[in-house]
Amino acid sequence: MLKINNHQYALAAVLSLIAILYSEAQEGKDYIFQTSTIGALMQGDYNGILTFGELKKHGDFGLGTFNDLDGEMVGLDGIFYQVNSDGEVSTVPDSALTPFAAVTFFETDQTLTLSEPLECKELEGYLEKLFPTKNIFYAIKVEGSFDSLKARSVPRQKRPYPPLAEVVKRESIFEFNGINGTMVGFRLPEYLGSINATGFHFHFISEGKDSGGHVLDCKLNNVSVEIDQISDIRISLPDTGDFYRAELSKTGKSKLENADAGEKSEE
Repeated sequence: MLKINNHQYALAAVLSLIAILYSEAQEGKDYIFQTSTIGALMQGDYNGILTFGELKKHGDFGLGTFNDLDGEMVGLDGIFYQVNSDGEVSTVPDSALTPFAAVTFFETDQTLTLSEPLECKELEGYLEKLFPTKNIFYAIKVEGSFDSLKARSVPRQKRPYPPLAEVVKRESIFEFNGINGTMVGFRLPEYLGSINATGFHFHFISEGKDSGGHVLDCKLNNVSVEIDQISDIRISLPDTGDFYRAELSKTGKSKLENADAGEKSEE
């Protein structure tokens, strides 16, 4: 007959508790954390309110911008990068501030490989057909080879801050050919239009971590796509006069696309 002593009981109990706590911790990470709203950013509220040290407590993957709208942010594998308007890339110190960011602890639910050339819009259409519903949130990582990729970054602003639609008229455009790297982004439903950019929104960081930006267009060559399905979002709103005074309305994808369209018309 098998005998179990008190030490074995105690060890089993400890291991069981660890498993439960680990499971709960993992479940507790399955959300998007966002600071401020896209509406406030569109209105010109570029005042940094949250440190990246605090942001890291809520995610290791995501996108956003910096105090004074100083460039584009890419978060990948727990490291946050800043792509400034000169195209230079640097790692972000914990003390840096963000006025707007969305992050999550990326946990892959589905992986697929695409080995034939696809435009960015074709990729989005392909993914839309895979999603079980358009009513939840998706974090998306696209890693591999790109035949071409067009990205932007925005210059640092000074008060009084102009709206984002004016800023992008003076943005920097970067065009890459035959580049390896990762697109980091989200697909969010239309009902979040006043909260975040709806539809697909990607930022890019090169394999060498020396170039990137907000993705305007791309052509994939050979990439892997990882998808994280998320059903929870948590929003931290600024406790500032600028945010209180902002006249917020439905902005989201439509006005973000209008900003991109304004950039194209200036070319």
